[in-house]
Amino acid sequence: MIKVIEVSSDSNIGGAGKCLLTYLENYNKNEFDVSVVLPVDSLLKPMVENLGVKVYEVDGIGEKSLDIKSISVLKKLFKELKPDIVHTHASMSARIAAKLAGSKVVYTRHSVFPPSPYISKGLGKLINGAVNNYFSDEIIAVAQAAMDNITATGVSDKKITVVLNGVKGLPTLSDEEKLEIRKRFGVGNKKVISIVARLEDIKGHDYFIQAADLLLKQNVDAVFVIAGTGSYELHLKDYVKSLNRENDIIFTGFISDVDKLMSITDIQCNASYGTEATSLALLEGMSLGIPAVVSDFGGNPGVIKNGENGFLFPEKNSEKMAEAIYKLYSDNELYNKMSQRAIEIFNKTFTAQAMTENIEKVYRKVIQD
Repeated sequence: MIKVIEVSSDSNIGGAGKCLLTYLENYNKNEFDVSVVLPVDSLLKPMVENLGVKVYEVDGIGEKSLDIKSISVLKKLFKELKPDIVHTHASMSARIAAKLAGSKVVYTRHSVFPPSPYISKGLGKLINGAVNNYFSDEIIAVAQAAMDNITATGVSDKKITVVLNGVKGLPTLSDEEKLEIRKRFGVGNKKVISIVARLEDIKGHDYFIQAADLLLKQNVDAVFVIAGTGSYELHLKDYVKSLNRENDIIFTGFISDVDKLMSITDIQCNASYGTEATSLALLEGMSLGIPAVVSDFGGNPGVIKNGENGFLFPEKNSEKMAEAIYKLYSDNELYNKMSQRAIEIFNKTFTAQAMTENIEKVYRKVIQD
């Protein structure tokens, strides 16, 4: 039995936390003994415990990669539990503590963003590379773009394995259920074009709104739905109001059951330009056969194959985004072809089981090295 401790610094439930929960739902219990370290009062705790997995809470690691005080606490915990592998999700404190405690260290990079010049050039790159090479036996990148980010900061590509995110496919609902959901969101019988992402500037909602406005001017009979919350919410609502589009571009706020919105979505969008790895929302949409229109940033091209299960558009280009959406909106034969291909690609590459098995391959490799 290989003993693994997963360490997450998430106090809330983000993409990394969802990936962790997916792994815990599917891991091989005959081969792996898994427990989890979380910040005190993390929202992940009850969800992890509901899966029958032991949780250890450590103060000071919440939303931080490096907390000097917590290193000694984590080292003591790892010494007591004697894990074969400590798998950290963004926690440098846990990587250092695990190394000091004599455990193997796996680190997952869940995000993609342009690396700072301080760690991608000159001496900074050498130091960053040396530190990460020393404190990680293996590194998992959740997209090819994430791997490119890491190697750009001096980390050896020999340590990195790309393991694409996976999700549990969403259930197909009945027409009666979908009708109730349509009433809930107030979309009538119109086609639904949605974007599910944190409301932050780097997620590109401005460009989604601009594309929506362009399409509405062409009398496209659709409702554009923005799901989520964030610091950019007031700006976005003011922008929609300034365009006099409150009835056509609607905000759902936070919704815990995003799968319900997905079940009535015809086209899904992603307009990120500052951070994006492998979007879980895109994967869930693909499981239902929803084609997507996405920016060519980060991990998006690894999920959406241009002309197969959706379209790519140049980041920050609302006109090209609108053109791609219109192609799917106006051509039923093309739409149905891409819908079927979305399901095929999902089942081949992005299932929860595929992700879990690939993570466990990394664990076995670390133990054998």
